[in-house]
Amino acid sequence: MSASVRVPTILRTYTNDASEVTAEGATLAEVLDDLEANHPGIRARILDDNGKVRRFVNVYIGDEDVRFEKGLQTEVKDGQQISIIPAVAGGC
Repeated sequence: MSASVRVPTILRTYTNDASEVTAEGATLAEVLDDLEANHPGIRARILDDNGKVRRFVNVYIGDEDVRFEKGLQTEVKDGQQISIIPAVAGGC
């Protein structure tokens, strides 16, 4: 399955400044493996040392947050869009 992955500005150094890349896989884990193979170093910015999505990173497949689905085992259908969204904090 081929998916379109939207890359946030902070991770574009890994994708040669591309805001969107294509990756292959039937699950999010497989897509991240393919993303890492083509853009080395990016997976470590998305997953923590335990192999889980980092606390301050949100990953959506379509409109669904993978944390409320099957995590890394969430199915990716052909042509779906995956969005990687870093949390933004601020305040006074």
